[in-house]
Amino acid sequence: MITQKMKYALKALIVLAEERAGERRALRIEDIAARSGTPKRFLEHILLDIRNAGYIASLRGRSGGYQLIKEPSQIPLSELLRQIDGPIAPLPCLSRRSYQPCEDCTDEASCRIRKVFAEIFWSYLLLIESLTLADLLGTSVAAEQIMSAPTAPATRHD
Repeated sequence: MITQKMKYALKALIVLAEERAGERRALRIEDIAARSGTPKRFLEHILLDIRNAGYIASLRGRSGGYQLIKEPSQIPLSELLRQIDGPIAPLPCLSRRSYQPCEDCTDEASCRIRKVFAEIFWSYLLLIESLTLADLLGTSVAAEQIMSAPTAPATRHD
C-alpha cells in the first residue's frame, strides 16, 4: 500500500506533467497544492524530495516555481516509490537496495514465508517497474474495469 505522502507526490507530478504539456510555466507551490488538492505544508517537503531525485527543478524569481524537467515517460514509478516511501519489498530480506536479514529467520534458503512473498514480489516488480508517470496521465481499460467493479463488504476473519 502506498502512503499518503506518495499519493500527494504523484498528484503534484501529474499537475506538473499537465503543465509541461500545456503552457510549460513554472508553478508555485500554492498553485500545485490548489490543483492537486494537496496540503501546502506537506507539499514543500515532498517537492524537495522529488527535486533531489532529479525529476523537477525549482526556479527562483518572479516567474519562479517548479517545473518537470524530464519527460513523464522517463520517470519510473518504482523509483518514485523508493524515493518517497523507501523500500518497496514486503520483507526486508527481499529488498534489493535495503536488504536486511529478518530477525526471526534462521535459514533464508528454506524460509517458506520468504519463498511465497518472493514470488508475489517478483510479479509486483515486473509490473511496477514497467510503469512511468506517463501511465498516470491516461487511464487504462483494465484500471477502469477494476475501479468500476463492485466492492465486497469488509469481513473479519478472526
